[in-house]
Amino acid sequence: MTRGLTKAAIVAAALDALDQTGLDGLTVRMVAGRLGVQPPALYWHFGGKQDLIDEMATEIWRQVTAELKALPADIGWAEGMTAFARITRQALLSRRDGAKMVSGTYLTDASLLRQQEAGLASMLAQGFTVATAVQAYQLLYSFIIGFCIEEQAVSQTAAAGDARYSLASRAERVGATEHPLAARAGPEIFSDRDQRYDQLVSVIVDAAGRMRDPGAARSGHDGG
Repeated sequence: MTRGLTKAAIVAAALDALDQTGLDGLTVRMVAGRLGVQPPALYWHFGGKQDLIDEMATEIWRQVTAELKALPADIGWAEGMTAFARITRQALLSRRDGAKMVSGTYLTDASLLRQQEAGLASMLAQGFTVATAVQAYQLLYSFIIGFCIEEQAVSQTAAAGDARYSLASRAERVGATEHPLAARAGPEIFSDRDQRYDQLVSVIVDAAGRMRDPGAARSGHDGG
């Protein structure tokens, strides 16, 4: 093993490489090159590229979890879900292909799983069951990942100079005169992603509220 080469240093270099090349271009050889070592040196810490990606994703979740722990302990369930959506999106968008990279990975740090205990206990105190709390967050998480994968794919393509996603190009392709409703849908789809994201999160939080037992909420911090 190369002296002084730590798992944390490898993950940091890999995340920087991800920003440079995107997920498809990321290789163990590239990460090793950034660290000034040969690829076999990384295999002392990781069995292969997927193991490295799992650890990169886990680092993103460490950042998310740290921010969630800083929220008020008595935060209501709706405010908690909204904060989770905001913090997670920010973390995913902080890295090129961040959402795509995190999707389907294995969480390597079990302490992050154990920290879900307090959040679940809070949800149960506010009218959810374990099952409905999991359903609510699974719905929210699936939306976040899907939205951010699409958002990054489109924004990164546009940033590279591809004009196919411009509203003018879309309107021309649709034929705004003959298909005015389809043309009007364009700005709703592609304009102000932040506002659209917040609106859709609100829809999901409203749906989650209907999973609660309205007679079971207690503890004086009902988020609904």
